[in-house]
Amino acid sequence: MLTKKYVLQTLMKARADGYVNQDVRSDFSTFIEKQCEMKEKLLQKRQAEIVKCTAKGWIEQAHVDGEETTLDYSLHIESLIKQGELFYIEEEIEKRKALFYKDTLLKDEWIIPKDDTASRSNLSIDVQGEERSFSYNRLAAVQYAEKWWNEYNPKYKTFEVNCTNYVSQCLHAGGAPMRGQLNRAKGWWTNNKVWSYSWAVANSMYWFLKGSTVGLRAQEKHAANELVPGDIICYDFEGDGRWNHTTIVVAKDANAMPLVNANTYNSRMRYWAYEDSTAYTPNIKYAFFHIVDR
Repeated sequence: MLTKKYVLQTLMKARADGYVNQDVRSDFSTFIEKQCEMKEKLLQKRQAEIVKCTAKGWIEQAHVDGEETTLDYSLHIESLIKQGELFYIEEEIEKRKALFYKDTLLKDEWIIPKDDTASRSNLSIDVQGEERSFSYNRLAAVQYAEKWWNEYNPKYKTFEVNCTNYVSQCLHAGGAPMRGQLNRAKGWWTNNKVWSYSWAVANSMYWFLKGSTVGLRAQEKHAANELVPGDIICYDFEGDGRWNHTTIVVAKDANAMPLVNANTYNSRMRYWAYEDSTAYTPNIKYAFFHIVDR
């Protein structure tokens, strides 16, 4: 096991070094070249660079089957990014699976989370009610997003696919009022034992934000640069009409483009477009929602 841990440690270091210097990728090119190339391409597009990067990891589970060993592990990458005069730290957590034959690494891949809530509802029906204006505290929403991006608030239920649940918590921390209880197909709410589809399912949150006329409301924008911290981005990675990821804007980069926090793909201060993600496809679609302040 010590040899396998050493191989993973070497792989992690190569990933971090490869983000900074493309000349050091060759030893593990089979496993890290794609990730490094995607990151490099996005940074070049943004006229940015990673000036320092560290990677650390820990094994979650080990499965032994004869001479084959599978290690489920977490990888934490922390990158210091320079973009013009702006410096900021981006963090990512990846859940990965490494397959060894004896002490030889055969495969290393990202573990794709299974969305066990997506099949329950395609959309969240709006429910009309008494108009309740509220002042959206964007700072409080962003502070919550920063505090809990890689931890889980024990006051709420945690899902394997937790991105929308996390964003809902951020919105609620900013003062967004719940409504529609206890009809799961209506409104936006949770009591921690039961929840609306819009609270926890990305596809349902998209439809709720698009159609809500009272309480938590949003204006759909045409471009990412129209958003400000506290706003929401929805993602349809395959472009098939089913929205499967949600993030919250926490800052703007040197080009006034959003940096986002997310769960499931646990990350903070990540560039909004996800072009460096293994979930990215050329068919990706985005929806940009500006939360109505009052």
